[in-house]
Amino acid sequence: MEPPDPAYAYRHQGPSGDPRRQAAVKSGAADRCFRVHAGTGQLKSAFRLLLGQLADDDTVAIVTYAGGVGTALEPTKVKNKSKILGVLDRLGAGGSTAGAAGIRAAYDLARENFDAQGVNRVILATDGDFNIGISDPEALKTFIAKERRSGVMLSVLGFGQGNLNDQLMQTLAQNGNGTAAYIDTLREAQKVLVDEASATLYPIARDVKIQVEFNPAKVAEYRLIGYETRALARADFNNDKIDAGDIGAGHEVTAIYEITPRGSGAQLIDDLRYGARTTQEGANDDEYAFLKIRYKAPEASTSQLITQSIGADEVVADFAALPNDMRFAASVAAFGQKLRGVEHLLDFSTEEIAKIASASRGPDVFGYRAEFLALVRLAGSLDQAAAPAAAGNKAE
Repeated sequence: MEPPDPAYAYRHQGPSGDPRRQAAVKSGAADRCFRVHAGTGQLKSAFRLLLGQLADDDTVAIVTYAGGVGTALEPTKVKNKSKILGVLDRLGAGGSTAGAAGIRAAYDLARENFDAQGVNRVILATDGDFNIGISDPEALKTFIAKERRSGVMLSVLGFGQGNLNDQLMQTLAQNGNGTAAYIDTLREAQKVLVDEASATLYPIARDVKIQVEFNPAKVAEYRLIGYETRALARADFNNDKIDAGDIGAGHEVTAIYEITPRGSGAQLIDDLRYGARTTQEGANDDEYAFLKIRYKAPEASTSQLITQSIGADEVVADFAALPNDMRFAASVAAFGQKLRGVEHLLDFSTEEIAKIASASRGPDVFGYRAEFLALVRLAGSLDQAAAPAAAGNKAE
């Protein structure tokens, strides 16, 4: 299988959280403060799954904000599971969404029951459509960024259809040192809250920053695929006051760069006349890039630095010879860009993406990759159905 352009190469890089840290992180009692907007059956089932992942000594509270703010469940130990489930079953949707007041009440309750030895997290269940109180994403960003200093993290789970505001969900989660996920099926709830529970809920590294410098003697051009909302200024990499993403136990972060090798003939932009390169002592001309990662331990305020040179011995000339995970990640990145209409992928078909995904699917224990492949093929069928209509419109 070939990538979108044989003259381009892919660089797949990313840190991962050691799953062995999960046991240590989970040993402390955790405070979960659920904030519920819609009392749908899907939402209730999802939180039942999450409850099964918590220890008896963990603490749970439920705040509702549909039609008004209220505490449906005062802080309760998970060992009292029947009480928690009873409250969960009685929840119902209705009325306007007082999101701002609900989030404030959530943080207040979490701080009152803060456990310095545990993981303290607000889990917001929402369709992202807050129509009362703070609704401006920038105002929400400022509010959540201020609240995270208390040590209470925020994760956002999106439910429902139609009103879902993904931008708002991402803004809240990123600034609350948490993650955002869309739960459209019970299977997805199983993935996020059970299969990936440790990565979602138990942080082992904070403010993780990745910086990649390419050797201009080897790489003529490059572009990072995705991460538009996570971009950092170069000057912010060494600044420990700048917030960045967190990594949970067993969590893997993937960054894919599309590069144009020097001398490949595929370079699109001319070199700068005065763009003379400078080489630091110890650098090797055979290096393709230099990777730097900064992170803080969960309780630390000062970051640690990891560096790694990427040499020619790590370059794989044949795309088909790459590991399954790297090729499959490339297919996912290509599909995402295809859906967004990115110009670099205009001549790359969904059929070609499906071929790469199919060949690199691997064991696929939980069937997630098969589900992705089905989506790609469905998109391809829709493209074929739309093509004759587009051609007809042009003829008219």
